Amino acid sequence: MNTVQASGIELAYDSFGDETNEVILLIAGLGTQMIRWTDPFCEDLAVRGYRVIRFDNRDAGCSTHFSQCAPPDFGALAATLMTGQPPDVPYTLYDMAADAIGLLDALGIDRAHVVGRSMGGMIAQIMASEHPERSLSLTSIMSSTGNPQLPQAAPDVMAMMTHSAPDPISDEQGFLAHALAFAQRIAGSRYPLDGEAHRLLVLEEIRRAYDPAGGARQLAAMAVAGDRRSRLTTITVPALVVHGTDDPLISPACGKDTATSIPNAGLMLIDGMGHDVPPALYQTIAGEIDRTARRARG
Repeated sequence: MNTVQASGIELAYDSFGDETNEVILLIAGLGTQMIRWTDPFCEDLAVRGYRVIRFDNRDAGCSTHFSQCAPPDFGALAATLMTGQPPDVPYTLYDMAADAIGLLDALGIDRAHVVGRSMGGMIAQIMASEHPERSLSLTSIMSSTGNPQLPQAAPDVMAMMTHSAPDPISDEQGFLAHALAFAQRIAGSRYPLDGEAHRLLVLEEIRRAYDPAGGARQLAAMAVAGDRRSRLTTITVPALVVHGTDDPLISPACGKDTATSIPNAGLMLIDGMGHDVPPALYQTIAGEIDRTARRARG
């Protein structure tokens, strides 16, 4: 793992593949760390001829945490949004997209193929729409446009996501049970969760950094992101939207809306995939990312 100063903060990252190759930048989702883009997935992309960079978003993993900012009051935030006024939040998804641009700057990289999952997909969309000169292609995985008319998450999934988890320091087993139950709920019917592999991944995330307040601040950034459809229509780079038909957290309708909003975007609906990138689909999804990147080369 390496760190750089970018956008006035420290970002942790690592890299796979030849540093002279075109770059694929992988952006993590809400409250998760760069290691959710697993080594085998990164290596699969690297052997296809890319330099693959993954990094911890602000308030996650080994990047800067905004601990000086109190966790958001979501009741007050929702009330402010109802008035049409912009809520006061520590940062926005646009700031997080600027972090990714800052990382590219710090590494001397002019342009990259941007790939994001869930919240990371929203950040990737912002990069491609607001910083077109820095984006070679866009892949948005299990993400959304911010369209307020789209279906919301299944109520039980939202309750599990927002329910306070046990403290992993004092109750590691309780925390793991909570994390596994949530992961199993959002996994797809055709791609059941590997419980032991997920347990080890969660333990590694705890070892790197545990900060539920950071995840709450990221959630606030998502909550105020607004409807991005008008900006998505300006994207001109080759784009791919990947979504699972069994996603109970971000509905497949959200993926369809994303693909409809981006001119000439490809839509890959994967039967039986939930809100996850399961190992059984690594080669399939990596292959489509590669195909989208090749479209950028004409």
